[in-house]
Amino acid sequence: MPLTPMDIHNKEFSRSFRGYKEDEVDQFLDDIVDDFEKLYKENIDLKDRIRSLADQINQFRTMEKTLRETLVTAQKTADDVIDVAQKKSELIIREAEEMARQIREDADKAVIEANREQFEIKKQIKILKSKIKSLLETHIEQIEQISEDAAAAQEHVTQSKYE
Repeated sequence: MPLTPMDIHNKEFSRSFRGYKEDEVDQFLDDIVDDFEKLYKENIDLKDRIRSLADQINQFRTMEKTLRETLVTAQKTADDVIDVAQKKSELIIREAEEMARQIREDADKAVIEANREQFEIKKQIKILKSKIKSLLETHIEQIEQISEDAAAAQEHVTQSKYE
């Protein structure tokens, strides 16, 4: 059983003729030395273990710091990627809106041009109808004139035969 400070404090040696019994004192000192040596070695081992654990703690702190920095860098990179993606999407939207606006303008111009062409065609059709009508009326008048002239000539021939 290991000695405690109280054991050392309370130890009483038997008195002998010349003082304490040397064997008891020597034995007690041997016990103290043994226990002290065990404690000393244990103390050294514990100090070594504390140093080792302190080194591990330092390594873990270094790893933690590195991980934090990595996380901060990853977050910054993610934020940058999000910003770039956002800017690209805004650019794509602007380009699409511009293209849509241009397509609408082109379509409006095409409709206006088609309407103008339709108006021109209708106008030309009207003119053509008018010309055809006029031509037909002229031909009809000529045919009627020819018919009247033929009838008059026929009448004239018929009258001349009887005269």
